[in-house]
Amino acid sequence: MTPRVYLINPSHVAFGVAVITPRWLYVLAAATGHEWGDPLIVDETLELIDLNVISRGDVVGIGIHTGNARRGYEIGRAARERGAWVVYGGIHATLFPDEVFEFGAAHTVVKGDGDLIWKKVVRDCIAGNPLPMYDGGRVSGDDFIPARWDLLPESSYMWASVQTVRGCPKHCSFCSVWRTDGQEPRQRGVDKVVGEVVELRRKGFRFIALADDNFYPVTLEDLAMARRRHDKSRLHELEDMRQERFDLMAALAELPEDMVFFTQITMEAAEDTAFLDAMRKARIRGALIGVEAVTPEGLKDVYKGFNLAGDELVERLRTFRRHGVHVLGSFIFGLPSDREHTFEATATLAAAADITFAQFVLLTPFPGTIDFEKWAAKPENHETTVDGISVTRHWLIPQEKRPKLFTPHPTMSIEEIRVRTQLAWDQFYSWSNVWKRSNVVKSMKARLAFMLISKLYRQMYANTGIATDSARVQRSAQWARVIARVIRRMFIAKPMPELAMPAIVPPAEQVA
Repeated sequence: MTPRVYLINPSHVAFGVAVITPRWLYVLAAATGHEWGDPLIVDETLELIDLNVISRGDVVGIGIHTGNARRGYEIGRAARERGAWVVYGGIHATLFPDEVFEFGAAHTVVKGDGDLIWKKVVRDCIAGNPLPMYDGGRVSGDDFIPARWDLLPESSYMWASVQTVRGCPKHCSFCSVWRTDGQEPRQRGVDKVVGEVVELRRKGFRFIALADDNFYPVTLEDLAMARRRHDKSRLHELEDMRQERFDLMAALAELPEDMVFFTQITMEAAEDTAFLDAMRKARIRGALIGVEAVTPEGLKDVYKGFNLAGDELVERLRTFRRHGVHVLGSFIFGLPSDREHTFEATATLAAAADITFAQFVLLTPFPGTIDFEKWAAKPENHETTVDGISVTRHWLIPQEKRPKLFTPHPTMSIEEIRVRTQLAWDQFYSWSNVWKRSNVVKSMKARLAFMLISKLYRQMYANTGIATDSARVQRSAQWARVIARVIRRMFIAKPMPELAMPAIVPPAEQVA
Protein backbone atom coordinates (compact mmCIF):
# COMPACT_ATOMS: atom_id res chain seq x y z
CA MET A 1 0.00 0.00 0.00
CA THR A 2 1.37 3.41 -0.98
CA PRO A 3 2.10 5.54 2.10
CA ARG A 4 0.11 8.71 2.48
CA VAL A 5 1.20 12.15 3.62
CA TYR A 6 -0.91 13.91 6.26
CA LEU A 7 -0.64 17.61 7.11
CA ILE A 8 -2.35 18.46 10.39
CA ASN A 9 -3.23 21.78 12.02
CA PRO A 10 -4.01 20.83 15.66
CA SER A 11 -6.75 22.49 17.70
CA HIS A 12 -8.51 21.58 20.95
CA VAL A 13 -11.69 23.34 19.76
CA ALA A 14 -13.43 22.75 16.41
CA PHE A 15 -15.86 25.31 14.98
CA GLY A 16 -17.01 23.52 11.80
CA VAL A 17 -16.30 26.64 9.74
CA ALA A 18 -13.17 28.79 10.06
CA VAL A 19 -12.67 32.45 9.25
CA ILE A 20 -9.29 32.32 7.44
CA THR A 21 -7.55 29.50 5.62
CA PRO A 22 -4.44 28.20 7.46
CA ARG A 23 -2.08 28.96 4.62
CA TRP A 24 0.85 26.83 5.74
CA LEU A 25 -1.13 23.63 5.24
CA TYR A 26 -1.63 24.35 1.56
CA VAL A 27 1.92 25.63 1.03
CA LEU A 28 3.35 22.39 2.39
CA ALA A 29 0.81 20.47 0.29
CA ALA A 30 2.36 22.13 -2.76
CA ALA A 31 5.86 21.48 -1.45
CA THR A 32 5.03 17.76 -1.11
CA GLY A 33 4.67 17.36 -4.86
CA HIS A 34 2.77 14.51 -6.53
CA GLU A 35 5.10 11.58 -5.96
CA TRP A 36 2.92 10.13 -3.18
CA GLY A 37 -0.41 11.47 -4.36
CA ASP A 38 -2.16 14.49 -2.94
CA PRO A 39 -1.45 15.00 0.76
CA LEU A 40 -4.40 14.65 3.11
CA ILE A 41 -5.07 17.93 4.92
CA VAL A 42 -6.65 18.03 8.37
CA ASP A 43 -7.54 21.38 9.94
CA GLU A 44 -8.84 20.68 13.43
CA THR A 45 -10.38 24.13 13.71
CA LEU A 46 -12.97 22.60 11.37
CA GLU A 47 -13.22 19.02 12.67
CA LEU A 48 -11.02 16.87 14.90
CA ILE A 49 -8.99 14.17 13.19
CA ASP A 50 -10.08 10.53 13.09
CA LEU A 51 -6.79 8.91 14.09
CA ASN A 52 -7.99 5.52 12.87
CA VAL A 53 -7.35 6.56 9.26
CA ILE A 54 -3.58 6.77 9.84
CA SER A 55 -1.69 3.63 8.81
CA ARG A 56 1.81 2.20 9.24
CA GLY A 57 4.33 3.93 7.01
CA ASP A 58 2.31 7.12 6.54
CA VAL A 59 4.05 10.47 7.05
CA VAL A 60 2.27 12.75 9.52
CA GLY A 61 3.37 16.39 9.43
CA ILE A 62 2.13 18.42 12.41
CA GLY A 63 2.54 22.20 12.49
CA ILE A 64 2.54 23.69 15.98
CA HIS A 65 2.60 27.08 17.61
CA THR A 66 2.74 27.46 21.37
CA GLY A 67 -1.04 27.58 21.83
CA ASN A 68 -1.72 24.24 20.15
CA ALA A 69 1.51 22.36 20.93
CA ARG A 70 -0.08 20.11 23.57
CA ARG A 71 -2.82 18.99 21.19
CA GLY A 72 -0.18 18.47 18.50
CA TYR A 73 1.80 16.22 20.83
CA GLU A 74 -1.33 14.13 21.53
CA ILE A 75 -1.80 13.57 17.80
CA GLY A 76 1.88 12.77 17.28
CA ARG A 77 1.95 10.14 20.01
CA ALA A 78 -1.17 8.47 18.63
CA ALA A 79 0.18 8.55 15.07
CA ARG A 80 3.45 6.95 16.11
CA GLU A 81 1.59 4.21 17.96
CA ARG A 82 -0.10 3.43 14.65
CA GLY A 83 3.27 3.08 12.95
CA ALA A 84 3.40 6.41 11.11
CA TRP A 85 6.42 8.65 10.71
CA VAL A 86 5.87 11.75 12.86
CA VAL A 87 7.31 15.11 11.81
CA TYR A 88 6.90 18.45 13.59
CA GLY A 89 7.36 21.94 12.21
CA GLY A 90 6.15 25.45 12.88
CA ILE A 91 7.27 28.25 15.16
CA HIS A 92 7.10 26.24 18.39
CA ALA A 93 9.02 23.29 16.96
CA THR A 94 11.63 25.75 15.69
CA LEU A 95 12.02 27.20 19.18
CA PHE A 96 11.88 23.89 21.10
CA PRO A 97 13.13 21.14 18.79
CA ASP A 98 14.07 18.86 21.71
CA GLU A 99 10.60 19.10 23.24
CA VAL A 100 8.83 17.46 20.30
CA PHE A 101 10.86 14.28 20.87
CA GLU A 102 10.18 14.27 24.61
CA PHE A 103 6.43 14.92 24.47
CA GLY A 104 5.33 14.42 20.86
CA ALA A 105 6.95 11.09 19.94
CA ALA A 106 8.66 12.77 16.99
CA HIS A 107 10.87 10.98 14.52
CA THR A 108 12.18 14.28 13.22
CA VAL A 109 11.65 18.04 13.40
CA VAL A 110 11.85 20.79 10.77
CA LYS A 111 13.17 24.16 11.91
CA GLY A 112 12.50 27.35 9.95
CA ASP A 113 10.73 27.54 6.60
CA GLY A 114 9.45 24.31 5.07
CA ASP A 115 8.98 25.51 1.48
CA LEU A 116 12.14 23.98 0.04
CA ILE A 117 13.09 21.22 2.45
CA TRP A 118 9.75 19.54 3.08
CA LYS A 119 9.86 17.22 0.06
CA LYS A 120 13.24 15.83 1.17
CA VAL A 121 11.84 15.22 4.66
CA VAL A 122 8.94 13.20 3.23
CA ARG A 123 11.22 11.23 0.93
CA ASP A 124 13.62 10.38 3.76
CA CYS A 125 10.75 9.24 6.01
CA ILE A 126 9.27 6.98 3.36
CA ALA A 127 12.73 5.56 2.71
CA GLY A 128 12.92 4.77 6.43
CA ASN A 129 15.91 6.95 7.28
CA PRO A 130 14.87 10.47 8.33
CA LEU A 131 17.45 12.73 9.94
CA PRO A 132 16.70 13.81 13.53
CA MET A 133 16.46 17.42 12.41
CA TYR A 134 16.15 19.48 9.22
CA ASP A 135 16.84 23.21 9.01
CA GLY A 136 14.80 24.95 6.33
CA GLY A 137 16.34 28.33 7.16
CA ARG A 138 14.73 31.52 5.88
CA VAL A 139 13.93 31.20 2.21
CA SER A 140 13.98 34.25 -0.04
CA GLY A 141 10.78 35.84 -1.25
CA ASP A 142 11.41 34.42 -4.72
CA ASP A 143 11.34 30.89 -3.25
CA PHE A 144 8.00 31.13 -1.43
CA ILE A 145 5.87 28.30 -2.80
CA PRO A 146 2.32 29.11 -3.96
CA ALA A 147 -0.33 27.14 -2.09
CA ARG A 148 -2.35 24.17 -3.40
CA TRP A 149 -5.71 25.92 -3.18
CA ASP A 150 -7.27 23.19 -5.30
CA LEU A 151 -7.22 21.02 -2.16
CA LEU A 152 -9.44 23.37 -0.12
CA PRO A 153 -12.52 21.59 1.31
CA GLU A 154 -15.85 22.98 0.16
CA SER A 155 -17.83 25.41 2.32
CA SER A 156 -15.27 25.57 5.11
CA TYR A 157 -13.64 29.03 5.08
CA MET A 158 -14.94 32.58 4.84
CA TRP A 159 -11.66 34.22 3.89
CA ALA A 160 -8.68 32.97 1.91
CA SER A 161 -5.09 33.99 2.66
CA VAL A 162 -2.05 34.96 0.61
CA GLN A 163 1.39 35.90 1.93
CA THR A 164 3.32 38.81 0.43
CA VAL A 165 6.21 39.23 2.89
CA ARG A 166 7.85 37.41 5.81
CA GLY A 167 9.75 39.06 8.64
CA CYS A 168 9.34 42.29 10.58
CA PRO A 169 11.94 44.99 11.28
CA LYS A 170 10.46 45.80 14.71
CA HIS A 171 11.50 44.27 18.04
CA CYS A 172 8.38 44.25 20.26
CA SER A 173 9.02 42.51 23.57
CA PHE A 174 5.92 40.28 23.40
CA CYS A 175 6.47 39.10 19.80
CA SER A 176 8.74 36.33 18.51
CA VAL A 177 8.30 36.96 14.77
CA TRP A 178 11.31 39.22 14.41
CA ARG A 179 13.48 36.52 15.98
CA THR A 180 12.13 33.49 14.10
CA ASP A 181 11.36 35.11 10.73
CA GLY A 182 14.06 37.78 10.93
CA GLN A 183 14.04 41.56 10.85
CA GLU A 184 14.89 41.80 7.15
CA PRO A 185 11.58 41.61 5.22
CA ARG A 186 11.51 39.01 2.43
CA GLN A 187 9.01 40.08 -0.22
CA ARG A 188 7.43 37.95 -2.94
CA GLY A 189 7.19 39.13 -6.51
CA VAL A 190 4.02 40.99 -7.42
CA ASP A 191 3.09 38.56 -10.19
CA LYS A 192 3.25 35.57 -7.81
CA VAL A 193 1.08 37.23 -5.20
CA VAL A 194 -1.50 38.39 -7.71
CA GLY A 195 -1.49 34.96 -9.37
CA GLU A 196 -2.62 33.34 -6.12
CA VAL A 197 -5.24 36.01 -5.53
CA VAL A 198 -6.67 35.47 -9.01
CA GLU A 199 -6.81 31.71 -8.43
CA LEU A 200 -8.75 32.24 -5.20
CA ARG A 201 -11.20 34.68 -6.79
CA ARG A 202 -11.83 32.13 -9.52
CA LYS A 203 -12.92 29.76 -6.75
CA GLY A 204 -15.35 32.31 -5.26
CA PHE A 205 -13.24 33.94 -2.53
CA ARG A 206 -13.56 37.70 -2.61
CA PHE A 207 -12.24 38.37 0.92
CA ILE A 208 -8.49 37.78 1.12
CA ALA A 209 -6.21 38.12 4.15
CA LEU A 210 -2.71 39.26 3.23
CA ALA A 211 -1.15 37.05 5.89
CA ASP A 212 2.02 39.00 6.56
CA ASP A 213 4.02 39.71 9.68
CA ASN A 214 4.00 43.39 8.71
CA PHE A 215 2.57 44.67 5.42
CA TYR A 216 4.34 48.02 6.01
CA PRO A 217 8.02 47.01 6.23
CA VAL A 218 9.54 50.40 5.33
CA THR A 219 8.51 53.48 7.31
CA LEU A 220 9.11 57.13 6.52
CA GLU A 221 11.47 57.24 9.49
CA ASP A 222 13.45 54.32 8.03
CA LEU A 223 13.91 56.30 4.81
CA ALA A 224 14.86 59.47 6.67
CA MET A 225 17.53 57.64 8.68
CA ALA A 226 18.93 56.00 5.53
CA ARG A 227 19.14 59.38 3.78
CA ARG A 228 21.37 60.67 6.57
CA ARG A 229 23.97 58.02 5.83
CA HIS A 230 26.90 58.79 3.58
CA ASP A 231 26.54 55.36 1.96
CA LYS A 232 23.23 55.43 0.07
CA SER A 233 23.07 51.70 -0.69
CA ARG A 234 20.68 51.02 2.19
CA LEU A 235 18.47 53.90 1.09
CA HIS A 236 18.19 52.40 -2.39
CA GLU A 237 17.30 49.00 -0.92
CA LEU A 238 14.53 50.53 1.18
CA GLU A 239 13.23 52.59 -1.73
CA ASP A 240 13.03 49.48 -3.91
CA MET A 241 11.25 47.56 -1.16
CA ARG A 242 8.77 50.40 -0.68
CA GLN A 243 8.18 50.69 -4.43
CA GLU A 244 7.36 46.98 -4.60
CA ARG A 245 4.63 47.56 -2.02
CA PHE A 246 3.11 50.25 -4.22
CA ASP A 247 3.45 48.06 -7.31
CA LEU A 248 1.59 45.29 -5.53
CA MET A 249 -1.22 47.58 -4.40
CA ALA A 250 -1.53 49.00 -7.93
CA ALA A 251 -1.95 45.45 -9.26
CA LEU A 252 -4.53 44.54 -6.62
CA ALA A 253 -6.51 47.64 -7.61
CA GLU A 254 -6.95 46.12 -11.08
CA LEU A 255 -8.76 43.04 -9.76
CA PRO A 256 -12.59 42.74 -9.60
CA GLU A 257 -14.19 45.52 -7.61
CA ASP A 258 -15.99 43.15 -5.24
CA MET A 259 -12.69 42.00 -3.73
CA VAL A 260 -11.72 43.06 -0.20
CA PHE A 261 -8.32 42.63 1.45
CA PHE A 262 -7.20 42.64 5.08
CA THR A 263 -3.66 42.78 6.46
CA GLN A 264 -1.47 43.53 9.49
CA ILE A 265 0.59 46.70 9.82
CA THR A 266 2.16 48.90 12.46
CA MET A 267 0.81 52.19 13.73
CA GLU A 268 3.47 54.20 11.91
CA ALA A 269 1.60 53.72 8.64
CA ALA A 270 -0.77 56.49 9.81
CA GLU A 271 2.02 58.99 9.10
CA ASP A 272 2.29 57.76 5.52
CA THR A 273 -0.86 59.03 3.84
CA ALA A 274 0.40 58.09 0.36
CA PHE A 275 0.64 54.49 1.53
CA LEU A 276 -2.84 54.61 3.11
CA ASP A 277 -4.31 56.07 -0.10
CA ALA A 278 -2.72 53.24 -2.09
CA MET A 279 -4.25 50.75 0.34
CA ARG A 280 -7.67 52.28 -0.20
CA LYS A 281 -7.33 52.07 -3.99
CA ALA A 282 -6.25 48.43 -3.64
CA ARG A 283 -9.36 47.79 -1.50
CA ILE A 284 -7.27 46.82 1.53
CA ARG A 285 -10.18 47.73 3.76
CA GLY A 286 -8.91 46.52 7.11
CA ALA A 287 -5.74 46.06 9.11
CA LEU A 288 -4.80 44.43 12.39
CA ILE A 289 -2.78 46.95 14.36
CA GLY A 290 -1.05 46.18 17.61
CA VAL A 291 -2.05 49.11 19.79
CA GLU A 292 -1.21 47.02 22.89
CA ALA A 293 -1.54 49.80 25.47
CA VAL A 294 -3.15 53.24 25.70
CA THR A 295 -0.76 54.80 28.23
CA PRO A 296 2.92 55.76 27.92
CA GLU A 297 3.72 53.46 30.85
CA GLY A 298 2.05 50.51 29.15
CA LEU A 299 3.88 51.12 25.88
CA LYS A 300 7.16 51.20 27.77
CA ASP A 301 6.27 47.83 29.30
CA VAL A 302 6.13 46.24 25.81
CA TYR A 303 9.02 48.10 24.12
CA LYS A 304 6.60 49.85 21.79
CA GLY A 305 7.61 53.46 22.21
CA PHE A 306 6.94 54.17 18.53
CA ASN A 307 3.19 54.08 19.33
CA LEU A 308 1.32 57.05 20.78
CA ALA A 309 -0.99 57.24 23.78
CA GLY A 310 -4.12 59.12 24.87
CA ASP A 311 -5.62 61.75 22.55
CA GLU A 312 -2.69 61.47 20.15
CA LEU A 313 -3.43 57.76 19.82
CA VAL A 314 -7.11 58.44 19.11
CA GLU A 315 -6.19 60.88 16.34
CA ARG A 316 -3.69 58.50 14.78
CA LEU A 317 -6.19 55.64 14.72
CA ARG A 318 -8.81 57.91 13.19
CA THR A 319 -6.35 58.67 10.39
CA PHE A 320 -6.70 55.09 9.17
CA ARG A 321 -10.48 55.40 9.10
CA ARG A 322 -10.34 58.71 7.20
CA HIS A 323 -8.29 56.98 4.52
CA GLY A 324 -10.70 54.07 4.22
CA VAL A 325 -8.79 51.52 6.33
CA HIS A 326 -10.77 49.91 9.16
CA VAL A 327 -8.75 48.95 12.20
CA LEU A 328 -8.82 45.74 14.21
CA GLY A 329 -7.05 47.04 17.28
CA SER A 330 -5.22 44.60 19.53
CA PHE A 331 -4.83 45.49 23.21
CA ILE A 332 -2.95 43.69 25.99
CA PHE A 333 -4.16 43.55 29.58
CA GLY A 334 -2.17 42.45 32.60
CA LEU A 335 0.80 44.76 32.07
CA PRO A 336 2.56 45.86 35.29
CA SER A 337 1.40 49.44 34.73
CA ASP A 338 -2.28 48.48 34.35
CA ARG A 339 -4.68 49.68 37.05
CA GLU A 340 -8.41 49.17 37.69
CA HIS A 341 -9.37 52.05 35.42
CA THR A 342 -7.20 50.86 32.51
CA PHE A 343 -9.75 48.33 31.23
CA GLU A 344 -12.72 50.64 30.80
CA ALA A 345 -10.43 53.43 29.59
CA THR A 346 -9.08 51.13 26.87
CA ALA A 347 -12.53 50.06 25.68
CA THR A 348 -13.69 53.70 25.74
CA LEU A 349 -10.66 54.82 23.75
CA ALA A 350 -11.25 52.05 21.20
CA ALA A 351 -14.77 53.41 20.66
CA ALA A 352 -13.61 57.04 20.51
CA ALA A 353 -10.95 56.17 17.93
CA ASP A 354 -13.52 54.68 15.52
CA ILE A 355 -11.94 51.23 15.70
CA THR A 356 -14.15 48.80 13.80
CA PHE A 357 -13.04 45.64 15.64
CA ALA A 358 -10.97 45.09 18.77
CA GLN A 359 -9.40 42.24 20.66
CA PHE A 360 -8.40 42.32 24.31
CA VAL A 361 -5.82 39.68 25.17
CA LEU A 362 -4.15 38.74 28.42
CA LEU A 363 -0.41 39.21 28.73
CA THR A 364 1.14 35.83 28.02
CA PRO A 365 4.88 35.10 27.97
CA PHE A 366 5.31 33.32 24.63
CA PRO A 367 8.56 31.50 23.88
CA GLY A 368 10.99 33.31 21.63
CA THR A 369 10.07 36.70 23.08
CA ILE A 370 11.98 39.05 25.35
CA ASP A 371 9.07 38.92 27.80
CA PHE A 372 9.33 35.14 28.05
CA GLU A 373 13.07 35.15 28.64
CA LYS A 374 12.80 37.71 31.44
CA TRP A 375 9.87 35.87 33.03
CA ALA A 376 11.30 32.34 32.69
CA ALA A 377 14.62 33.44 34.20
CA LYS A 378 12.96 34.06 37.59
CA PRO A 379 13.43 31.04 39.93
CA GLU A 380 10.00 31.47 41.53
CA ASN A 381 8.27 30.86 38.20
CA HIS A 382 10.01 27.50 37.79
CA GLU A 383 8.74 26.51 41.22
CA THR A 384 5.09 27.22 40.38
CA THR A 385 3.50 24.06 38.97
CA VAL A 386 0.15 22.71 37.75
CA ASP A 387 -0.19 18.92 37.73
CA GLY A 388 3.56 18.73 38.19
CA ILE A 389 4.29 20.91 35.16
CA SER A 390 6.15 24.19 35.66
CA VAL A 391 4.25 27.24 34.42
CA THR A 392 7.40 28.15 32.48
CA ARG A 393 6.16 25.40 30.13
CA HIS A 394 2.53 26.49 30.36
CA TRP A 395 1.65 25.13 26.92
CA LEU A 396 2.04 21.57 28.31
CA ILE A 397 -0.63 22.14 30.97
CA PRO A 398 -4.13 20.85 30.07
CA GLN A 399 -6.16 23.60 28.42
CA GLU A 400 -8.82 23.75 31.15
CA LYS A 401 -6.17 24.08 33.88
CA ARG A 402 -3.84 26.46 32.11
CA PRO A 403 -3.35 29.79 33.95
CA LYS A 404 -4.81 32.87 32.33
CA LEU A 405 -2.01 35.05 33.67
CA PHE A 406 1.45 33.95 34.67
CA THR A 407 2.90 36.81 36.70
CA PRO A 408 1.44 38.28 39.90
CA HIS A 409 0.27 41.82 39.31
CA PRO A 410 1.43 44.57 41.68
CA THR A 411 -2.10 45.86 42.40
CA MET A 412 -4.73 43.37 41.11
CA SER A 413 -5.48 39.69 41.44
CA ILE A 414 -5.29 37.47 38.38
CA GLU A 415 -9.01 36.75 38.56
CA GLU A 416 -9.80 40.47 38.73
CA ILE A 417 -7.75 41.06 35.57
CA ARG A 418 -9.50 38.18 33.80
CA VAL A 419 -12.96 39.40 34.76
CA ARG A 420 -12.20 43.01 33.82
CA THR A 421 -10.84 41.84 30.48
CA GLN A 422 -14.06 39.91 29.83
CA LEU A 423 -16.02 43.05 30.68
CA ALA A 424 -14.00 45.02 28.11
CA TRP A 425 -15.03 42.46 25.47
CA ASP A 426 -18.64 42.71 26.65
CA GLN A 427 -18.61 46.49 26.49
CA PHE A 428 -17.07 46.73 23.04
CA TYR A 429 -19.21 43.96 21.54
CA SER A 430 -22.56 44.81 23.14
CA TRP A 431 -25.43 44.67 20.65
CA SER A 432 -25.92 48.44 20.80
CA ASN A 433 -22.25 49.24 20.19
CA VAL A 434 -21.96 46.71 17.38
CA TRP A 435 -25.07 48.17 15.73
CA LYS A 436 -23.55 51.67 15.89
CA ARG A 437 -20.34 50.46 14.27
CA SER A 438 -22.26 48.60 11.58
CA ASN A 439 -22.95 51.95 9.88
CA VAL A 440 -19.58 51.48 8.15
CA VAL A 441 -21.58 49.47 5.59
CA LYS A 442 -24.77 50.64 3.93
CA SER A 443 -27.14 47.81 3.00
CA MET A 444 -29.19 46.01 5.64
CA LYS A 445 -27.69 42.68 4.52
CA ALA A 446 -24.20 44.06 5.00
CA ARG A 447 -25.06 45.46 8.43
CA LEU A 448 -26.48 42.10 9.45
CA ALA A 449 -23.28 40.41 8.28
CA PHE A 450 -21.23 42.93 10.25
CA MET A 451 -23.17 42.25 13.44
CA LEU A 452 -22.90 38.49 13.04
CA ILE A 453 -19.17 38.53 12.30
CA SER A 454 -18.66 40.78 15.34
CA LYS A 455 -20.48 38.33 17.56
CA LEU A 456 -18.67 35.39 15.99
CA TYR A 457 -15.31 37.04 16.61
CA ARG A 458 -16.21 37.58 20.25
CA GLN A 459 -17.41 33.99 20.69
CA MET A 460 -14.27 32.52 19.13
CA TYR A 461 -11.67 34.67 20.80
CA ALA A 462 -13.19 35.88 24.07
CA ASN A 463 -15.43 33.12 25.38
CA THR A 464 -13.21 30.26 24.19
CA GLY A 465 -9.99 32.02 25.15
CA ILE A 466 -10.66 33.79 28.43
CA ALA A 467 -13.40 31.71 30.06
CA THR A 468 -12.24 29.35 32.82
CA ASP A 469 -15.26 27.04 32.66
CA SER A 470 -14.68 24.28 30.06
CA ALA A 471 -18.45 23.82 29.64
CA ARG A 472 -18.78 27.50 28.75
CA VAL A 473 -15.96 27.13 26.23
CA GLN A 474 -17.78 24.25 24.55
CA ARG A 475 -21.09 26.13 24.48
CA SER A 476 -19.33 29.11 22.91
CA ALA A 477 -17.78 26.85 20.29
CA GLN A 478 -21.23 25.43 19.46
CA TRP A 479 -22.71 28.92 19.09
CA ALA A 480 -19.76 29.93 16.94
CA ARG A 481 -20.36 26.89 14.72
CA VAL A 482 -23.98 27.94 14.14
CA ILE A 483 -23.18 31.60 13.46
CA ALA A 484 -20.24 30.75 11.19
CA ARG A 485 -22.29 28.56 8.88
CA VAL A 486 -24.87 31.30 8.49
CA ILE A 487 -22.48 34.14 7.71
CA ARG A 488 -20.03 32.22 5.49
CA ARG A 489 -22.53 32.50 2.66
CA MET A 490 -22.42 36.28 3.03
CA PHE A 491 -18.67 36.36 2.35
CA ILE A 492 -18.43 33.96 -0.57
CA ALA A 493 -19.18 35.24 -4.07
CA LYS A 494 -20.03 33.56 -7.35
CA PRO A 495 -16.89 31.89 -8.77
CA MET A 496 -15.16 33.63 -11.68
CA PRO A 497 -13.39 30.72 -13.44
CA GLU A 498 -12.55 32.86 -16.48
CA LEU A 499 -10.90 35.68 -14.52
CA ALA A 500 -7.65 36.69 -16.22
CA MET A 501 -4.47 38.01 -14.66
CA PRO A 502 -4.36 41.82 -14.69
CA ALA A 503 -1.55 43.56 -16.53
CA ILE A 504 1.15 44.14 -13.92
CA VAL A 505 2.10 47.73 -14.64
CA PRO A 506 4.04 49.76 -12.03
CA PRO A 507 2.64 53.17 -11.06
CA ALA A 508 3.74 56.00 -13.30
CA GLU A 509 5.50 57.88 -10.53
CA GLN A 510 8.15 56.56 -8.17
CA VAL A 511 6.86 56.88 -4.61
CA ALA A 512 9.39 58.08 -2.04
